[in-house]
Amino acid sequence: MLMNHRHVDFQENSRLSYRMSLHFSSEEPDAFPIPDIVPIFPLPTVVFFPKTYLPLHIFEPRYREMIQEASAEGQCVGMALLKDGWEDQYEDEPPIYPIGCVGRIISSHKLSDGRYNIVLQGLQRCTYQEQTVMTKYRQARMTPYIPNATTSLTSEIRRHLEKTAQEYLTSKKANELCDIISSVNLTDPILVHNLSAGLDLSPNEKQFLLESDDLPQQARRLIDLIRFKLADLQTQG
Repeated sequence: MLMNHRHVDFQENSRLSYRMSLHFSSEEPDAFPIPDIVPIFPLPTVVFFPKTYLPLHIFEPRYREMIQEASAEGQCVGMALLKDGWEDQYEDEPPIYPIGCVGRIISSHKLSDGRYNIVLQGLQRCTYQEQTVMTKYRQARMTPYIPNATTSLTSEIRRHLEKTAQEYLTSKKANELCDIISSVNLTDPILVHNLSAGLDLSPNEKQFLLESDDLPQQARRLIDLIRFKLADLQTQG
């Protein structure tokens, strides 16, 4: 499970199982205009994917300012994974992976002490080019990351992914999620991205998935990672 660092803004939602929502939407979100330059919210344990939803608790002053300004000027925030060794540089600008995901603020609740509870909707995988700015938080120019725009799976890959994921979730006694995968008419991108975000994979494994050239490659990588986890479970058993 995700571990919270004392400096890091992240809130796990109690409705998430293996960090995957039990309430999938089978509908594609409407197109939303993304600004060319977006504020960056770097975290050490969170990799954000398109077509997923991420609850966040914002308490650091610089990120409170970020949410306030983003809400008024475009409603978008870019999530990025911090590279290893970030701990000693967290108050400054530790290196981030240049490929991340931009999200839209779809829910924002400001608490009486100035903190925020927000929910981001994943919009677009992208490459970041950081900008020199006067704000306390980081900003980057966003370039859509679409080296290969294939957004559908072959029936064989889809069946293989569903079968492998259901086998793993069954072994984890996440039967409700198995039922969702088998009974809800999920599009290929929604299925692949939500499994990538929701399963208990390491941040580096998730980043590996996010950086896939296209959806079929992401699905194949995901199948391989799940099979490794199944093999570990069999060894432990």
